[in-house]
Amino acid sequence: MDFDTQVKTAIYSHIAATTRTPAVAEVAAEVGAHPGEIREAFGRLYRKRVLVLQPDGETIRMAPPFSGIATQHRVVVDGKEYAANCAWDALGVPAALHADADVFSRCEQSLEKLRICVRGGRPEPVPCVIHFAVPAAHWWDDIVHT
Repeated sequence: MDFDTQVKTAIYSHIAATTRTPAVAEVAAEVGAHPGEIREAFGRLYRKRVLVLQPDGETIRMAPPFSGIATQHRVVVDGKEYAANCAWDALGVPAALHADADVFSRCEQSLEKLRICVRGGRPEPVPCVIHFAVPAAHWWDDIVHT
C-alpha cells in the first residue's frame, strides 16, 4: 500500500472508531511517519479531492462523507454519532461503515426535522426531497459552501 493510501486508511479508521477527524500527530503515530510527511500527504489527498482541509492546511474539515465539524446532518451508528457534510453524505456514512444507522437532518427552508432509518444497506422510505442547488459538476468549485 502506498504512503498516501496508508494515511487515508488511518484517517478513516480513526473516524470510524472515534467519530472525529484525527490530528496530524495522531495520523503520524498511526503510520509511523514524521508529522511533516503527514502534512504533505494531506495536501496531496486534498488535491485529489479525498480531503478538505481548514485554512491551516492540516486540520481536516471533510473526509467525505464525514465532517470534521458539527453540522445539522447527524448519523447515529451503534450508539456513536457522526457528523456528515450534507444530506447526501449523511446517507454515505452508513454505507462507508457498512452498518445500519439513523440519519437526522432538517429542511433548511422550513427547519422541519428529518429522520431516515438505514437498514440492511437501504434507507427506509420517507417522504422527503433532497435539493441540490449547485450541479454536481460544480460542487468542488467551492465544496464547503455547496
